[in-house]
Amino acid sequence: MSTLGLYHRASSPMHRAPAGPKLLVTAALIVVLTVWMRQPWQVPVAAALVLGLYLMARIPPRPALRQLRPLLWMLVVIAAFQVLLAGWERAVVVCGQLLVAVALAALVTLTTRVSDMLDAIVTGLRPLRRVGVDAERVGLVLVMTVRAVPMLGAIVAQVTEARKARGLGFSLRALAVPVVVGALLTAEAMGEALVARGLDD
Repeated sequence: MSTLGLYHRASSPMHRAPAGPKLLVTAALIVVLTVWMRQPWQVPVAAALVLGLYLMARIPPRPALRQLRPLLWMLVVIAAFQVLLAGWERAVVVCGQLLVAVALAALVTLTTRVSDMLDAIVTGLRPLRRVGVDAERVGLVLVMTVRAVPMLGAIVAQVTEARKARGLGFSLRALAVPVVVGALLTAEAMGEALVARGLDD
């Protein structure tokens, strides 16, 4: 299915599109939809547009939902605060904006190889070398950030499944502790790999 657990192999137009233009168009679409969504009725319209893009890219429901799963608990918390502070309509708009933005970003990772994404970012940042920007290093950081989101989601899923297998109920503290430990161990392993490649500074 994938080289790093993100890319979903298919032969859709979105898969064949160059990484650079795809990143620019996605960023522009996120900005436009976020600015446009100001009323609750606009949220399902934007969601339908994003769903159409997923269908065009031939992304099955399971890998698509796997990208959005880590966001669900955050949406619950944000929605609760928004309802208390600004009302349900504002809660729908804010959560809709966040969900649409993450879904579009996830679509890029599902239809773009990490190597292609890195090459596009490095190429785009190369002119900034004149002002001291290390394009390769910045590209590596951005790609690692993209990779870290689904990795954290996978850790959460593993901990949740382990608790279900033991017949344990939901507990925020019992979930948070092993997730934090798992994230720290993963970060340490990634750091050691970077040091081994001479990227320790």
